[in-house]
Amino acid sequence: MCGRYSLFTDYSILLERFDIAASAADAEDVIPNYNVAPSQQILAVVNDGAKNRLGTLKWGLIPPWAKEAKIGYKMINARAETASEKPSFRNAFKKKRCLIVADAFYEWRKEGKEKTPMLIKMKSGEPFAFAGLWESWKSENGETVHSCTILTTAPNRLMASIHDRMPVILPKEAESIWLDPKVEDVEFLQGLLQPFDDAAMEAYEVSAAVNSPKNNYPELMKKLV
Repeated sequence: MCGRYSLFTDYSILLERFDIAASAADAEDVIPNYNVAPSQQILAVVNDGAKNRLGTLKWGLIPPWAKEAKIGYKMINARAETASEKPSFRNAFKKKRCLIVADAFYEWRKEGKEKTPMLIKMKSGEPFAFAGLWESWKSENGETVHSCTILTTAPNRLMASIHDRMPVILPKEAESIWLDPKVEDVEFLQGLLQPFDDAAMEAYEVSAAVNSPKNNYPELMKKLV
């Protein structure tokens, strides 16, 4: 699964990296977050059919038919293998796909009863994108909430020693295809959702302080010797 990650890359770099033509997220609103957690507003890229847009979505997808927003707490992740078939994600898989921007993510390696927090990132240090789905939900009082989920898949060789799932990280060349709302071929789209190349990634143990989302500072990402 994916339940925690970080994003601290400069706003201007993100605009260039993800070919952003318009943004609903102002530079002053995009502050470094070293411990992004579910239910927070997170940075995502969507495509309106002509250009990429950068904005925020609530992490934890709320299906349009949901009676209460709290269902989103159970939908921070969706399995890539079955998302296209599930009522909660089926429509979004075809028409509302997004990129969720990150610099690294955390996962907890279980050894008996012990859980060790690990940080996973690109060796290059570059930002990357999780494959995501998004939806819009309207409450009884008329409030509209735009929310999202992160797709997960089987682990690559690096992640297999840490967890039995990993977030889907899209290769750069697949990002524009994933975002394109005109692409609706489910089988083709599922073919994009593969474990990322482990040779490009690294993982190391970090402080248990990351266990609490209240802790949010650069030292969380420091490698433990």
